[in-house]
Amino acid sequence: MNSMSLTEILSIIGPETVNTLIMVIVSTVLGYVFGIPLGIVLTLTDERGLKPNKTIYFILDFIVNVFRSIPFIILLVWILPFTRAIVHTTLGVPGAIVPLTVSAIPFIARMIEQSLKEVDPGVIEAAKSMGASTFQIVIHVLLVEARSSLVLGTTIVFASIVGYAAMAGTVGAGGLGDVAIRYGYQRYIASMMYASIIVTVIIVQLFQLVGNYLAKRVDKR
Repeated sequence: MNSMSLTEILSIIGPETVNTLIMVIVSTVLGYVFGIPLGIVLTLTDERGLKPNKTIYFILDFIVNVFRSIPFIILLVWILPFTRAIVHTTLGVPGAIVPLTVSAIPFIARMIEQSLKEVDPGVIEAAKSMGASTFQIVIHVLLVEARSSLVLGTTIVFASIVGYAAMAGTVGAGGLGDVAIRYGYQRYIASMMYASIIVTVIIVQLFQLVGNYLAKRVDKR
């Protein structure tokens, strides 16, 4: 087994931790930008939704299920041409953000759908009886009533994307996954492997704690 000094470990782990955070945060935000509308449409067009539409629901549900079924490492390779077309590279942080976002969108959409369907139907009926439009119900009832569940869902999404980002490191995306592969696995530097694992666990745990705290704060039930 090879070894490295603490200074050398930190000089490598520090920048790659930043790269991991950039990949995860940007792809999570982009995932929600596209995932929230998709999740709302799935909720509305469901047979028990406010705007039932079997055709639209079937198509969107099928697409979401297909992309959620593809293992991330396969998706990563499959959409390389798409990634190159969008960011003109398949390497580094930009090359990882595209597949991470694509994998996050259907996952987030399903999380949004499940959270919104947990809202008490009685609250929705009360809003409808007062003349609220579908848009008003979505904004002022569904999203508000489901806010605690939505926040907890974000912590799950974040943890999943951290794991995906580590996989992206196997194909030159950088980040903590890349460190674990290049130094821990290929060069047999155990300290770098352990450092990557510890930092990754810390990131996920901190976000989980923040998510749990915020979920309790916004839960007014």
